[in-house]
Amino acid sequence: MSLLKEVTSLIRKEILLEWRFKYAINGILLYVVSTVFVCYQAFKSVDPTTWNALFWIILLFASVNAINKSFVQESRSRQLYYYTISSAKAVILSKIGYNILVMLLLSAIAYLVYSIIFRNPLGDPVLYFLVVILGSMSFASVFTMVSGISAKAGNNSTLMAILSFPIVIPLLLILIKVSKNAMDGLDRSVSTDELVVLLAINIITVAISLLLFPYLWRD
Repeated sequence: MSLLKEVTSLIRKEILLEWRFKYAINGILLYVVSTVFVCYQAFKSVDPTTWNALFWIILLFASVNAINKSFVQESRSRQLYYYTISSAKAVILSKIGYNILVMLLLSAIAYLVYSIIFRNPLGDPVLYFLVVILGSMSFASVFTMVSGISAKAGNNSTLMAILSFPIVIPLLLILIKVSKNAMDGLDRSVSTDELVVLLAINIITVAISLLLFPYLWRD
């Protein structure tokens, strides 16, 4: 079976399992909506800078909750089964692909709810939504890679936090900067370098995952 077919089959399996149980998605959606509502009750109205920072903080913690379980929910016997029918590259790519789909859905809903509850101060909504998409993909790829490493180290949540911190903080700073440019309605050329960096982070993270995960998968 080709790599593409393996990845497609595994992503389909993830979607079917999630559709059957719906625990994770429902819980995360409840978290996002309730967090936005609590922020609204606490602040009522916020300035654009705070609006932007709050949105990314909510999305960051939602992504951690969504992706942290990528490998935790896989039993030892199921991992052994995957080992016999598919390659390590297919497994990690399917996890990244599925988590990207989850994050895109989650981000779209969070953005919609956040914009409805709070006044939307965006000067360039198209650029902002593009940044949200790239940010969602970045969170998905980074946390999936770290979750895979953490799972092979005994699902150590402390290790996941330590490994994620040096990657997520610069990523978050870039996302806040570019999205602030979009909120201010600045020319899109101003944000070109940061957008390229976001794309590069996604590509590098996927490449590192493909290099590292096969060695972890052997154990």
